Amino acid sequence: MVPARRLLAGRWGSPLAAQLAVVAVLLVIWQITAGLGQLGAVPTPVEVGRALLAIFASGAVWEPLGTTLAGWAISLLLAVVVGIVVGFPLGTSRLAYRLSVFTLDFLRTIPALVLVPLVVLLYGSGLESTILLAFLGAVWAVIMQTIYGARDVDPTALQTFMSFRVRRWDTVRFLLVPTALPYIATGVRLAAAICLLVTISAQVVIPAGGLGEQILTAQLGGAVPTMYAYIFLCGALGVGANAAFGKLEAKALAWHPSHRKVAA
Repeated sequence: MVPARRLLAGRWGSPLAAQLAVVAVLLVIWQITAGLGQLGAVPTPVEVGRALLAIFASGAVWEPLGTTLAGWAISLLLAVVVGIVVGFPLGTSRLAYRLSVFTLDFLRTIPALVLVPLVVLLYGSGLESTILLAFLGAVWAVIMQTIYGARDVDPTALQTFMSFRVRRWDTVRFLLVPTALPYIATGVRLAAAICLLVTISAQVVIPAGGLGEQILTAQLGGAVPTMYAYIFLCGALGVGANAAFGKLEAKALAWHPSHRKVAA
């Protein structure tokens, strides 16, 4: 059976070319339907493109972009640090995991945005609120992936380490950490997407500056193409962040079997 990636490469030259072709077709369909008035107030891609160029040319995009990226980066860093610190002990101790599993399942199912009234009451409508909301939305992905990774240690390998009386720290460094790293990397990639999503959403709801507030302001001001331009920029940030973390994960875990290239 021919892999889908190889099939795409054979017909289109590369998977990227196939993906770009699909995007081009969708843009053409959007242009035609919006130009004919079939999408209501939705502007055409050409109008959105002009608005996007205008906000970059005027420099109006840089401050809100910086605010959004700052909130995203800080909340992601906090989520990764807290997630690993909390997840490892829960993953290595059966008793601790059994005692905390109900609490974890309860807390991680609470949408971060429902906490907006409480967070705004405590911290106001500033950067701190968006950071806290994004952290609360993303930290559970890192915690759960770290727990899964720590619990996935090969029992035979662990018994071997114990039989040779390997020091606890060396067991953690040479067995637990390498086993958990692929899981943690997945958790970090998920947390990066969640942090960006919650940060922008919180900026729309509160509002608290950044790209989210610009979307709301453009919508209230009737600047629909500008609103879609900011939405497009948010989507581009998400795609870029996911691609960047995917590349970092592949390089950092090149030694792991799941990231080794299989010879044709």
